[in-house]
Amino acid sequence: MIKRIFDLHFHQLNNYPKNDALTAKVNGKWEPISTQSFIDQAEAFASGLLELGLKSGDKIALISNNRPEWHIVDLGILLAGMISVPIYPTITSEDYDFIMNNAEVKLCFLSDAEIYDKVAAVFDKIEHLQKCYSFDKVNSCESWTAVKDLGKGKNQSKLKEIQATVKEDDLATLIYTSGTTGRPKGVMLTHKNLVSNAVACRERLPVGSEAKSLSFLPLCHVYERMVCYLYIYTGTSIYYAESLETIGDNLKEVKPDVFTAVPRLLEKVYDKIIAKGQELTGIKRALFFWAIEVAKEFEIPNKKGAWYNFKLKMANKLIFSKWREALGGNAKAIASGAAALQPRLARIFLAGQIPVQEGYGLTETSPVIAVNDQDNDGTRIGTVGRPIKDVEVRIAADGEIEVKGPNVMIGYYKNEEATKEVFTADGWFKTGDLGEMVEGQYLKITGRKKETFKTSGGKYIAPQLIENKMKESSFIEQIMVIGEGEKHPAAIIQPAFDFLKEWCRRKEIPYTTNEDMIKNERVFNRIMKEVDFYNEGFAQYEKIKKILLVPTEWAVESGEMTPTMKVKRRVIMENYKNDIEAIYRP
Repeated sequence: MIKRIFDLHFHQLNNYPKNDALTAKVNGKWEPISTQSFIDQAEAFASGLLELGLKSGDKIALISNNRPEWHIVDLGILLAGMISVPIYPTITSEDYDFIMNNAEVKLCFLSDAEIYDKVAAVFDKIEHLQKCYSFDKVNSCESWTAVKDLGKGKNQSKLKEIQATVKEDDLATLIYTSGTTGRPKGVMLTHKNLVSNAVACRERLPVGSEAKSLSFLPLCHVYERMVCYLYIYTGTSIYYAESLETIGDNLKEVKPDVFTAVPRLLEKVYDKIIAKGQELTGIKRALFFWAIEVAKEFEIPNKKGAWYNFKLKMANKLIFSKWREALGGNAKAIASGAAALQPRLARIFLAGQIPVQEGYGLTETSPVIAVNDQDNDGTRIGTVGRPIKDVEVRIAADGEIEVKGPNVMIGYYKNEEATKEVFTADGWFKTGDLGEMVEGQYLKITGRKKETFKTSGGKYIAPQLIENKMKESSFIEQIMVIGEGEKHPAAIIQPAFDFLKEWCRRKEIPYTTNEDMIKNERVFNRIMKEVDFYNEGFAQYEKIKKILLVPTEWAVESGEMTPTMKVKRRVIMENYKNDIEAIYRP
């Protein structure tokens, strides 16, 4: 019976033992690790933790890029009855200080020198932290292999005793939410939370012992982590992309059946494809954009008739087949989550037989609440699909999505007040998102409750819907709609600078810097024209009346974006507070 996370791993060993359970590129060559080696290394590591004097229930931090060592250490922690605390590699030393003190972390395993330097800067401030170990060779930091070596051949009966005492309702991990506002909160997830989610998602994704996956979204985020547990459970081989920059090459090398993505990544893929299309000439260019126009009309269910189906078939043969090859040519599912996917993008990809499956969830729900199916019959564009097995969804009187199920967290660590705030009196988890049910079974997200604001005229604005529509423009990379308490909405826009530079070149508009470019009246007016075009789909009170163009690219490193590429609204508001004031009171 699969009840604990480590049961998933033994299930693979007993049913689908793999030669390439985990595979990473080392010195330019793909190096596989078998299921047996994966578990053997994790057991030696778990034994090493016991040799170091750690006990069941101790917290261990894991800060690393995606690689086999991440999963080996994660499994080892769980086999020893301990609690893993995965942390983003991209956050600041101050965040490490807060999280590791809050979680009372005893040991820290990290990937490289850059992360080690950030942790070392606050090491003395972290009360319970005894030592750091690294995966790469780092001066002044002992290798993680020392822990494995320490435990080899020892504590085998003791580990079995520990595992026998681990219950499905025991705390397995603390995941600190990246959060768009305030200090991160430690989400307490049990073995049952994550196992139930992985098992329930099996029927929605084309996973199995013959399949390969490519992993590149951060493993410290619950989304990629849970999906990797699903891969392990079903015997799907996990290959790790070398970096975000090499994803294109790695897709062609691995030819995965399934991988996860966030909408921002899919938007970037689409923008690159469109940019290449713009470079075409003559009949090739005409065919390229004809195919896209055909795809924009795609519907589910498809009731457009024989002539449309013929055009779509030709578009797939002539154009979209090349898109599929660029994704490895074998993709049966691209699971999109962490943020809202533009319906237009979903429509074009699905028309081109690129199987994007949009889903929805939160860290607090382990994470999946709902996801579209792998076949079109169970998919509805513009929704996040049907709730998964054993997860109940209801819509509150104010439109908030509420959830109940085995995937819902047990609470926030050391924060009873925040825990009480997110549960109803009858025990449903309040997601903070607004939604509605389509056709009685498909969940549609309509906004974020806390982000909804009221204008001075008393009209409510849901910025996410407007932002998602505006980002369909090739000129707009990021946008944040503002206007709480003001007469009308306005928008802070980070232009798509690569596209804009090419547009300026074609229009012979001179510039030296991004700041110089956005001050050009023709540039400003062209982007305002885009905003006016998309404004047509909204009510008069929702229309963006004024815009602020910014010269910098918002990024995780500079603090404007979360690691899952969501805009940090409070940071943006603070960064541009004087400009915002000037928009409304020039």
